[in-house]
Amino acid sequence: MSEKLPSIYDGILLGEVDTVCEGVDKALDDNIPADEILRDGMIPAMDEVGLLFEGGEYFIPDMLLAARAMKEGLAILEPLLVRSGVKSVGKVVLGTVSGDMHDIGKNLVGMMLQGAGFAVQDLGVDVDPEQFVTAVQKGVDVLGLSAMLTTTLPSMENVINTIEEAGLRSHARIMVGGAPVTAEYAQQIGADGYMPDASQAVTLAKSLIG
Repeated sequence: MSEKLPSIYDGILLGEVDTVCEGVDKALDDNIPADEILRDGMIPAMDEVGLLFEGGEYFIPDMLLAARAMKEGLAILEPLLVRSGVKSVGKVVLGTVSGDMHDIGKNLVGMMLQGAGFAVQDLGVDVDPEQFVTAVQKGVDVLGLSAMLTTTLPSMENVINTIEEAGLRSHARIMVGGAPVTAEYAQQIGADGYMPDASQAVTLAKSLIG
């Protein structure tokens, strides 16, 4: 690892936006390739954040701060990554299902996935089934459905049924998550996987496209 990258790594762990952005700028000034900064500095840091969360050392506010720092650093690298033709790990489309306006968990999942090298499209909240269908039609590796209210769980099943009725079920793997969602419910409605939290969403997404 370049001597410039530990500051990026540590900055993400501590959720220090300025440290990360300054570290990225310095690394680029030293002609370190953008993909190397992402691969050797940022992605390992977000992996560590996930492990710390799973180990009970980090909590959701810690993850949000780390993800925000990563996102700001990634914003500097993104044009360079696109220009150099660096491919993403895969494309993920996220959305909170119809009738539900909660987005904190979904947003955190999106930032963690970005930090892991995925291209992420966020459809927002209160997303109707047809919007998810359109996203699948345009091409996606993984579709992530979020619900935070027990009353909106049927909307999650409705999305999967609508995608099946459109003949597109084989075009994308579907993962689901949110406070009222369980692994049993995910299996019941025909999802491909269940994400109990944002850190495990990354592992799940990788396994689904593996």
